[in-house]
Amino acid sequence: MSKKNNYSYIGIAFVILVFGIWFVPRIVDRINSDDVSRKESRSDLKREDISTTPSDLVFIENNGEKRKVPNFSFTNQNGDIITNKDYEGKVYVIEFFFTTCPTICPRMNNNLVQVQNTFKDFENFGVASFTINPKHDTPEVLKAYAETYGITNPNWHLLTGEKEAIYKLANEGFYIYAAENKAVEGGFEHSGNFALIDKNGFIRSRKDKFGNPIIYYRGITSETEGTDDNGEEEQISILKEDIKKLLNE
Repeated sequence: MSKKNNYSYIGIAFVILVFGIWFVPRIVDRINSDDVSRKESRSDLKREDISTTPSDLVFIENNGEKRKVPNFSFTNQNGDIITNKDYEGKVYVIEFFFTTCPTICPRMNNNLVQVQNTFKDFENFGVASFTINPKHDTPEVLKAYAETYGITNPNWHLLTGEKEAIYKLANEGFYIYAAENKAVEGGFEHSGNFALIDKNGFIRSRKDKFGNPIIYYRGITSETEGTDDNGEEEQISILKEDIKKLLNE
């Protein structure tokens, strides 16, 4: 083997070494910090192109198309039929929950009540909460739940309906994980993330530190708590900031 070939191999090895030293720790850091998150963010949305707006929020795009809230029609806590068209012209937050949830749902909805109270004077702000246990969560049950948690915004609809339609909306419409699982506490499991929707029905978010859209906002940890057990910072404060931006668009 010639000296020239030796130098070529040494050069290649050096490049590989530098790549490993520089990039691998950053990839590991993203995984450990949950920037590469669970099932819903490992969908086909994870490498979409993004479009910036004057408010620095981005549209979530898939195959070049801005992702919009799918059509839906469910019954709210007052027995009224609510569709996605009822939210036209409003900025709103979407979540999936169930009233007998013993773990993350109470924390999520306490946080959303704080968001509700922040924007109590805005008639064009709302929330859509879809139960993943519609067999139990009738309009009457949802109404009692709303009263217990202090849900007063007339545009905050707790929605129930056909189970298959709700699960399809969650897992295929939003890529927000929801499933029935008898092996877990409460019998159901779901993501603790919130989706933010603009006045035109498009899913929006800010970018993360890597320049990618965060897509969803973590909804479990409160502003008061600051961080969760894994050291992840709360995102309710940035959710409020981004709601305000969309309200001003």
